[in-house]
Order: sequence, then structure tokens, then C-alpha cells
Amino acid sequence: MTGQDPTTAVQIDTTRPHPARMYDWYLGGKDNYPVDEEMGRQMLTLDPRVPVMARVNRAFMHRATRWLAQNGVRQFLDIGTGIPTEPNLHQVAQAIAPDARVVYCDNDPIVLAHAAALLRGTDEGTTEYLQADVRDPDAILEGARKVLDLTRPVALSLIALLHFVSDEDGGHDLVRRLLAELPSGSYLVITHATADFTPEESRAATEKLRAAGVTLALRSREEFTRFFDGLDLVEPGVQVPHHWHPELGDPVPGQDDGVIPGYGAVARKP
Repeated sequence: MTGQDPTTAVQIDTTRPHPARMYDWYLGGKDNYPVDEEMGRQMLTLDPRVPVMARVNRAFMHRATRWLAQNGVRQFLDIGTGIPTEPNLHQVAQAIAPDARVVYCDNDPIVLAHAAALLRGTDEGTTEYLQADVRDPDAILEGARKVLDLTRPVALSLIALLHFVSDEDGGHDLVRRLLAELPSGSYLVITHATADFTPEESRAATEKLRAAGVTLALRSREEFTRFFDGLDLVEPGVQVPHHWHPELGDPVPGQDDGVIPGYGAVARKP
């Protein structure tokens, strides 16, 4: 079963880079614009391994989704979905649990334009797409309730998203607000970039993106771990992303050639 066909006219701002389109460029996709490629190339001058980092984040999502589906989770809310890149989250989940229900959410209109790829799932399952911003959790929850049963456990997936949400925008509060509506047995899944390992390069990247109108809020391990306050971390806890249950997926080429400046973790709501 699938959600509605997204045929709404899409207005895309091509005058400044957008993280979803930059991510698409890092992954070798074609759904980006010169402004995204230009900023992406500037990021590569600071750290040529940025595309590896993007793939490591994607691979973490695959492994975490696989682990969750194997452990009985049948509902997923994925915020900051990005431009579709197979396998998408619902494909991983429904390969294990065909009846899995998945709601995708992103604030970039170009993702809406390609949302049909996110809505092709199994007959037994359900997929839906919401055009909304993580800074508006009430709108996300209202839309999610139309597809997900929020009295049953939900996996809240925030992959490579929260480092674009500043403390001024209340990153930790937004996560708490979303989790507050999810029942016991739900899970929180996050990957997040950090400056802990590459402070000089990270400072330069933050400045370049800020000049282009993109917020980059890199957080320390301590600040990252605060997102999971009150939750039970799944072993092995907070890790550099590719060290989290590597047995659940294939390694990303180049992931061990240097530091991956980020963290990933999964935790259960008691």
C-alpha cells in the first residue's frame, strides 16, 4: 500500500545550497544544482572524505533499520529523509517485515518532487511522505498520526539531520517533543557530525556554510549523548557510526582510511 501521489507543483530555491541536495551530490546523485555542487566542492577542499561520511551515514541507517525490524519494530518515522537513494528505509524494513509502516518527512521541495520513489512499498505495508520541517514537530506528529498508530512503538529516525538544527532552534527540545508523543518501546535513531576529531576543518566548514545561509551545529560526544537522556541505549551505545553493529551490513569503501567525524546511536524509550 502507498500514500498519495505527490503531484503538487514544486518551488525550489536554487540560489543557495540545501543539505539534502548537497548530500545527493556527495552520493553521486543527479538531483542537485550548481550551487549545491559548488558548496560540496568547497567542503571537499576541507576534507576529501565527505562523500565517504555521507555513505557511512546511509549505511548506518540501513543497519539500524535492519536491527529494529529484526527486534519487532513495525513503524518508522524518518525525518530529514533526503532525496531517495536505494535502498530506502522502507525497502530495508519491509524486506524483513512486509507489513512495516513508514512515514518520511523532509523540508526540501526537491524531495517532494521525487517522493514517488519513497511511496513504492509492499502491498502489506504502508509508506507516506510529509512535506514538513523538524522545527515544526506538531505538524509532523499530526501528519504521522494519519498513518502510524502512536499507541504502538515507533522508531524515530533522524539521520544526519540534527547538525543542521542549532541550539537556538532548540535541537534537544525538538527531539524531546517528538519522543513525548511516542509510547514506551519506541526507539530514537540518530547520526550527527562532530568537531571532536577535526576541529580546524570543522570550524572552516561551519563558516563557509554559514556564509551560504546553511546552519551547521556540530556537537560534542557529550552534547550528542544528551539527545538520549532518559532512554536506554542499545549496545554498543554511542559510537563512530560505522562501528555500530557492523555485522548487519557491508562496510563502506574507505570508511577505515581515516577518522569519520561523527557519532551514531540507537536507544529505546522505557
